[in-house]
Amino acid sequence: MLVLLILLAIVAGAVVFGVSSYNGLIKSRNLVQEAWRQIDVELKRRHDLIPNLVETVKGYAAHESGTLEAVMSARSKAMSGAQNPGQLAENEGELSQALGRLLSVTEAYPDLKANANFAELQRELSATEDRIASGRRYYNATVRELNTKVESVPTNFFAGMAGVTKEEYFQAEPAAQNAPTIDFGQGSGTIAGPGQGGQGYGQVTGGQAPGQLPGGYDASQGLGQNYTPSPIQDKRPGEQGS
Repeated sequence: MLVLLILLAIVAGAVVFGVSSYNGLIKSRNLVQEAWRQIDVELKRRHDLIPNLVETVKGYAAHESGTLEAVMSARSKAMSGAQNPGQLAENEGELSQALGRLLSVTEAYPDLKANANFAELQRELSATEDRIASGRRYYNATVRELNTKVESVPTNFFAGMAGVTKEEYFQAEPAAQNAPTIDFGQGSGTIAGPGQGGQGYGQVTGGQAPGQLPGGYDASQGLGQNYTPSPIQDKRPGEQGS
């Protein structure tokens, strides 16, 4: 009788552990998807602001057509879609570089810098860039937690049963990470390299692994106090509402 009870306890424990592991994997996958939707919304917001910025600059510096066209071309490439988060990060990085060159050009036009509409667009872009950077850190943290579960024993066994696979970080290839990135923080449209000035895509500091945050960040606790979701709710064309 005692042996039977022990066997039943072992079986019950295994079942509980299996259910817990399965549910944990599903929760981690859902957190990754939620984090990605937040990034997607902010990127669309950024794309929507750029045409207004370009038109405002054109009113004062129409002969800077090459720089303006480069921004719109990079925007079109970023909006065209990417096969994975890494490719999207590279496309968005190219857009950041084009914006950085545009805002550097505006330094030669005091009247443009004094324009209230231009200043407001810069402010909105700066806030959007900050939210994208926060969203990227949170997304990478959730991906890191999910990938750890998928690769670890014994949760990797349940990952196969649940159909949960590894996800890709939202960061560019190493070569792309070394490219200059835009810095709205000074309000003058300067360009900064990784780790300088603003928060660039794919920035990793202090020897941290991809997606790792300082201070023992726990992705399972949600966006946290350092992330402020955008009030807008627009989505990309064709995306179904929740």
